Amino acid sequence: MDIRRISPDYAVSPQIEPEDIPAIAEAGFATVLCNRPDDEVPAELQAEALRIAAEAAGLRFATNPVTHQGLNRETVDRQMQVLDSSDGPVLAYCASGTRSSIVWSLGQVGRMETDEIIAATTKAGYDLDRLRPQLDALREDSGDADGASDKD
Repeated sequence: MDIRRISPDYAVSPQIEPEDIPAIAEAGFATVLCNRPDDEVPAELQAEALRIAAEAAGLRFATNPVTHQGLNRETVDRQMQVLDSSDGPVLAYCASGTRSSIVWSLGQVGRMETDEIIAATTKAGYDLDRLRPQLDALREDSGDADGASDKD
């Protein structure tokens, strides 16, 4: 298991297994978030198997399958809802951690500066500098070109 912290309340990992859940709980995570569609993994690694293990360990479990074709505002909003409603740190996983990093990055527009978003993912080992134009465009579209959040 390769857990990489992006922020104090959010970390990502490549695919986890049910046997990893006790260590995830011991590491202080409150929620496990599956960003991997079931059709990418065998039955023993599908969301339901991990949900059972997570809930048995006292963790909340949520799903938000992310595909490159289906990454949209609804997917980003769902990710942020899970993060915002968690009682503690969230561990999101997918195949490599990249999709979980991308959807988090898109959700940070209006909350963090683009440079801060890119720096956080880079520090965790995910070079998402290629997202910079998209993050900047989303910031402009949201009326938040100066980095100030309307939610403050």
